[in-house]
Amino acid sequence: MLSFGLTFARLLKGVALSWANPDFKATLLLAIIIVLSGASFYHSFEGWSWVDSIYFSVMTAATIGFGDLSPTTPISRIFTTFYAIISIGVFVALITHIATSLIKTPAEKVRKGNSEK
Repeated sequence: MLSFGLTFARLLKGVALSWANPDFKATLLLAIIIVLSGASFYHSFEGWSWVDSIYFSVMTAATIGFGDLSPTTPISRIFTTFYAIISIGVFVALITHIATSLIKTPAEKVRKGNSEK
């Protein structure tokens, strides 16, 4: 549990450091819109609850895919194919922003320290 807490704290630190970047904010907004769009689709076409629909949308976008839920209609399968391609790209961009802010900060400190010598 401690490991999860430390990892979550680092994620929050990365989000806080990224917040000043307008590209990060735009990517975060796009990710939220994509998840809500996917959830709305699955809620309407598959008849899943909102919780299941959001859960499946996030699991697909994060490439986890436990397999406990799966689309049953052809239109849902086609949608999921395109949804996965688009949402995975957006989630990768979002995580890249966060990771860059966490990596860049210590690296910048080292460069500033070396340039002062």
